[in-house]
Amino acid sequence: MKKLLVIILLMLLTSFLVFALKDISEEDQQPVDPPVKVNNYVYKADRNTNPRVDHSEFEILKQEFKSAHDVTAACLSCHNRTHLDVMGTSHWLWQRSEELKGKGVVPLGKRNILNNFCIGVSGSEATCTRCHIGYGYADKNFNFDEPTNIDCLVCHDNSGTYKKAKGGAGYPDESVDLNYVAQNIGTSTRANCGVCHFWGGGGNNVKHGDLEISMTEPTTEIDVHMGIDGEDMQCVECHTTERHQMAGKLYALSSENKNRATCEQCHTNTPHKDKLLNEHNLRVACQTCHIPVYAKVNSTKMWWDWSTAGRLDENGNQIHESDADGNHNYLSIKGNFVYDDHVIPEYYWFNGTANHQLITDKIDTVPVQMNTLYGSYKDKGTNGSGGVSKIWPVKVHRGKQIYDPVNKTLIQPKLWSKNVGDSAYWKDFDWNKAAAAGMKYLGLPYSGQYDFIETEMYWPLNHMVSKKEKSLTCVDCHTRHEGRLADLTDFYLPGRDRSAFLDGFGILVILGTLLGVIIHAVLRRILRKKCFFQNESIK
Repeated sequence: MKKLLVIILLMLLTSFLVFALKDISEEDQQPVDPPVKVNNYVYKADRNTNPRVDHSEFEILKQEFKSAHDVTAACLSCHNRTHLDVMGTSHWLWQRSEELKGKGVVPLGKRNILNNFCIGVSGSEATCTRCHIGYGYADKNFNFDEPTNIDCLVCHDNSGTYKKAKGGAGYPDESVDLNYVAQNIGTSTRANCGVCHFWGGGGNNVKHGDLEISMTEPTTEIDVHMGIDGEDMQCVECHTTERHQMAGKLYALSSENKNRATCEQCHTNTPHKDKLLNEHNLRVACQTCHIPVYAKVNSTKMWWDWSTAGRLDENGNQIHESDADGNHNYLSIKGNFVYDDHVIPEYYWFNGTANHQLITDKIDTVPVQMNTLYGSYKDKGTNGSGGVSKIWPVKVHRGKQIYDPVNKTLIQPKLWSKNVGDSAYWKDFDWNKAAAAGMKYLGLPYSGQYDFIETEMYWPLNHMVSKKEKSLTCVDCHTRHEGRLADLTDFYLPGRDRSAFLDGFGILVILGTLLGVIIHAVLRRILRKKCFFQNESIK
């Protein structure tokens, strides 16, 4: 009997090896690096990098500009209807109309959405609008209908010398040579976009985690698309533009699944040569496998505790404490922080739609969900939702921020001012005055009491795409212990989950197969012997 079992095992092992070697042989015959399916894209080798227009030859740009508004007027003398397009964009308006579940259509954008970083721009516009594409946005009375308020240079400067003034309401720094910049403009580059998007939230890589200064001139190890040693793609090659409105919306400031910039617009829904991998795309976002970590170079902020702000040294001076990498551990004006690098994302179901905690909304959960990503395993794009829910990698920023415990609403405090005594927290360090001034500015009630509450904000990841060799493998998710998707428990994941029924059924199938082989072998031996003796008796 033992001999028979050994024979059976050897037969099974031989069969396995035959099929394995066959698969390896077939794989060797495939190209090692098959071309990626790409649509609507011009490869680096085929791009014409010569500027179509040399602005240094225009006489109108050789005049001595006395103000930034004069530069815009000169631009509009040729681009004489462009301002109509620009003034309809979200970059200009800092908001768009979006439908929120249970709240109807509301304006959403930097002008009114709160976050758990610098909280919001209201009352502090003069410093926050350093990242606005306009001039003179000092308060809520800014004229959005004046064409010469548009800052053309911030997006089109190719000289590398343009910068906005700190606390200057969007005006350029005094050091900027407006004539030189105006004569050296062209298509937007990573540097143009990054001057705001890399530095949002008060520092490099504070907010996003996947957008920071290393992306100005990254290698393909940092981002396979933007790497200067690879395709060297600029932001505008994915975030395509129509009448100055760019494709793509920040998930933290939008709610509808519209006007997104997607992987599929270039790579299609079936970018892999492996059918099984393509099937994963039905419920797994490309980013999930291809962004295994973020904050690859510089750390990103993971925790911000406003409740500890206000501590001064024995001489009444502000305190600045940093770690060995230069990341702030503590600032008197902002409180405590926790930074991290090479962060493994958290994973959530997401269908492209979201909700937002408006400043007028009552707080009903703790931690407060600053933005809620909608989606679930059961969501397949029906019932008015966005797209089909997919598993997405997400940076979750957590913190504690000021709120009104009586009215049960978040508070927009007045944070910035040039002057002491103007109720701005960063000057006076008085939370009660800052809260009262901020809410009065918005025309909203404040009870006179404040406290601090934990909050969470979700930032789906899209950048810092890794090379395919660094992407996730099957065992990163399909594993019993500490897999990437360990917290997504609303569905059955092979290799991770156990089912008594399926496990039992599988064991029965295996045992039944082995038993069938054994019975077959035994019967062959018995019948063979019977036939032998019958033949002998005939002789």
